[in-house]
Amino acid sequence: MTNARRNLSAATLALLACVLPASAFAQGGADKIQHIRPLDQTGVNVFESPKQDTTKYSPLHTAWGAAFTQDFQNLTHQTTSVPKVVSGVDQNKLMPIGPGFNNAMANLYMNTQLAPGIRVALTSYLSTRHHNETWVKDGYFLIDASPWDIPALNEIMKYATLRVGHFEVNYGDQHFRRSDAGNAIYNPFVGNLIMDAFTTEIGAELYLRNGPWMAMGGITGGEIRGTVEGPGQRAPTYLGKLGFDQQVTSDFRFRLTGSTYITQKSQNNTLYSGDRGGSHYFDVMENASSTTTSNAWSGEIQPGLRSKVHAFVLNPFIKYQGLELFGNIETVTGSAATETSDRTWRQLDGEVVYRFFPEEQMYVGYRYNTAKGELVGMPGDVGADRWSLAGGWFVTKNVLAKFEYTNQVYNNFPVTDIRNGGKFKGFMVEGVVGF
Repeated sequence: MTNARRNLSAATLALLACVLPASAFAQGGADKIQHIRPLDQTGVNVFESPKQDTTKYSPLHTAWGAAFTQDFQNLTHQTTSVPKVVSGVDQNKLMPIGPGFNNAMANLYMNTQLAPGIRVALTSYLSTRHHNETWVKDGYFLIDASPWDIPALNEIMKYATLRVGHFEVNYGDQHFRRSDAGNAIYNPFVGNLIMDAFTTEIGAELYLRNGPWMAMGGITGGEIRGTVEGPGQRAPTYLGKLGFDQQVTSDFRFRLTGSTYITQKSQNNTLYSGDRGGSHYFDVMENASSTTTSNAWSGEIQPGLRSKVHAFVLNPFIKYQGLELFGNIETVTGSAATETSDRTWRQLDGEVVYRFFPEEQMYVGYRYNTAKGELVGMPGDVGADRWSLAGGWFVTKNVLAKFEYTNQVYNNFPVTDIRNGGKFKGFMVEGVVGF
């Protein structure tokens, strides 16, 4: 991070401290914010922000939160690709890596209760692998009550939730369980999926919830940032989600959702490349001339569907006492702007987690994840398989220590690609704080 960026980040935080009332910092934390997912252990297995909320309204209350993650990495990698020399540099020579600490990542959260059932949220990345400087992730309104005391609107808002702004799109359920830069407390593992469906876009989502049933429809600009340029090269993105989530008995919970994401045309769609934090597997399967920030998604596969995207995912979740089963069954078809035909990718993920000890403070978990599809310029399907074994301990509800052993193998890449015969394996140790 340059000195100028450091000074800008410090100045931004100082400005916020000056313009917000002192009472915003003195009234307590997120326990006075309505309809919010906690940043500690109590937020695990919470998906959409809860509709039913008993939090008492606290006028114009602002709560700050933060999340920090530090990794120790001991991974090895290998390739069987042939040399690919460009300007005297072999692009298929792997980066030499060994055991060591990765750069820590940190997130900052601000939530302000503006009125009963109405809050504004702002998330900033203070430091991540991809962006070392402070970077705003999202900011949006979440509306769970009518701002006007009109009986008809009050009745509608018993079931409806409206989210408006720049937000993490609600495609699938895996994004509620992934590591988001410094916030890794919801993820029982260290890594995210091989094909990581996560992005932020500008638009609106409308939720209707009645008991265990949920329906969501949304529309966004289809890109990670706003623009008015190239109007003929962009089209709206449409989101949809249907779900059932019920605590059937005190021991048994069942959830099943299906989600879709559709855009016909985009200048730069990032559904599978929108992570501004970066992978927690540093430098695996990267060449010797790569950099940690520019090549920030190590171990993942981005299908390159930057223009047209038709994605669908089914997510079952079962929890019986301490045992959790989670699945991700996904298909996406689309293309880049220069392509004349569509390509298809399929991804499967299965996770088994068992939580035990008083209040589920400890857990063990196993994940198997596979992705397969077509990449531009490569004949036939390519892909990767990964299995991971993990364990964790919530030292307190705000502090999590994790261990993961992972093994990933790449399949069917041509000999001129660095991923030909590629594999990486080893263990990670991760410390997480969230409050």
